[in-house]
Amino acid sequence: MANINSSSENPKVDLQYRRKKNAEDMKKQVVSFVLMIFLTLIAFAAVGFEELSFGHFVVPFIVVLAAIQVVFQLYYFMHMSHKGHEQPTLFLFSGVLVALLTVAAMMTLVWW
Repeated sequence: MANINSSSENPKVDLQYRRKKNAEDMKKQVVSFVLMIFLTLIAFAAVGFEELSFGHFVVPFIVVLAAIQVVFQLYYFMHMSHKGHEQPTLFLFSGVLVALLTVAAMMTLVWW
């Protein structure tokens, strides 16, 4: 009864599979975390170098880095990469699309 969703009748095989899967997930999370720290350091470096501040380069660059970090956090730390999370992912990205369209529409109304 405890192994209703198991792929085999041998609980030892399932335990080994789960351990392997958990190790892979942990490796992906550590790599994602290191990449996010690296992106944060790049953002700090972009703000720290006065040579890069010409032509309003820093603000859009930091916004792009922040968007990349949000995707990393949603995909790996919120477990959106796992099976069975397709519906919440669809709703989340649909909400992001609606928010972006709303901001674009309001900016268009203000500028015209």
